[in-house]
Amino acid sequence: MQHERAAKQNLIIMWFANFFIGGSMTMVIPFLSLYIQTLGHHTPEYVQRWSGWVFAITFVMAFIASPIWGRFGDRHGRKKILVIAAFGLAVSVFLMGFVTSVFQLFLLRFLMGIFTGFISMSQALISTQTPRHLAGRVLGTLQTGNVAGTLLGPMLAGLLADSVGFKMTFHFTAITLLIAAFFVLFGVKEFRLEEKTGKQKNYSTKEVLAHIITNPMLTMIMVVALFVQIANFSIQPILALYVSHLHGPENLAFFSGLAFSAAGLGNLLFARNWGKLGDKIGYQKILVILILLSGIVYLPGAFVTSIWQLVIIRFFLGITIGGVLPVLVAFIRQVTPLAMQGEVMGYNTSVRFLGNIIGPSLGGFISSLYGISNVFFVTSALLVLSGIALLVAIFKEKHNHPLSDRHAKNA
Repeated sequence: MQHERAAKQNLIIMWFANFFIGGSMTMVIPFLSLYIQTLGHHTPEYVQRWSGWVFAITFVMAFIASPIWGRFGDRHGRKKILVIAAFGLAVSVFLMGFVTSVFQLFLLRFLMGIFTGFISMSQALISTQTPRHLAGRVLGTLQTGNVAGTLLGPMLAGLLADSVGFKMTFHFTAITLLIAAFFVLFGVKEFRLEEKTGKQKNYSTKEVLAHIITNPMLTMIMVVALFVQIANFSIQPILALYVSHLHGPENLAFFSGLAFSAAGLGNLLFARNWGKLGDKIGYQKILVILILLSGIVYLPGAFVTSIWQLVIIRFFLGITIGGVLPVLVAFIRQVTPLAMQGEVMGYNTSVRFLGNIIGPSLGGFISSLYGISNVFFVTSALLVLSGIALLVAIFKEKHNHPLSDRHAKNA
């Protein structure tokens, strides 16, 4: 009973912490290229090139650092890592308000990437305190905090940047990150649900990797997560150009933001429900449904003729693709010992960050050669093929291990 109260309190606190982290992480993205323009007299080509590098370096470092943080969390406690990550992000963002060159900004975004593991570590913390049969619902609830923050972050950033300038916006963003750090430091009580006797308390990196590789379904889930993330990010860097093509230059920033936010709104409204449904009928089935539906919903984006059609499609895409992450994490919770969940989720986060890097590059490459509409065709095909591959893997697992579903349910 005491653990139940602590788990509920932790979920509420981590929801707000994720809200502040999600909002803070997206606040600086909309005007990053504009900020670079203020750091000297640069050509448009220079600004575009460095905007890409400054944006990407955070994901590159996060790709490398996520499993390391996950391992530290498994060994030394996830609350400690969450506090370190939040303080590290706050310092990095605060210092960005004082840079005088693009290279200094690049170095701070590099440093920021090292600490970009808060969201995945918070999932691991809540996951280890949640019974397996409730994991989808609880993790879906947690994700809504991050999504709500990412929806409000860019809008708030625009208002701040217009009223107080770019530098002060970085300082205000750092304050919200500090609030998240203090929420965790003083509010979270860390504990883990007891595992069955005989389970190890510590696992080596070799054992963690062996667990992933020797579990074909877990490996497939991570591969699918990579392709879903590639698909999700393939259109993002060129979405504003597509909005301009559909609507023209009038109020371009507003309508581009509207198209971005529509997907987030769909995610916010339905993520918890997908997780709850996964708890009832199985996470693998829900993942197949969500990925296939995402591929189907993505396709009409190539044929839209107005901004409002695009906004509606983006909303439905958010409903489908937004449910993938909490269900995927719930599946990892189901098949992974508690003592290694942080590191396994760290590897999964790394895979997703790799998708964040590949997706924009792929979308930009396809659109430059064949037009923006073809990005929708390729992305839709990628999602449908991922769904089919996951479905085949599920059938193979059931054929080889016909009782695996029952054992997982009773674990």
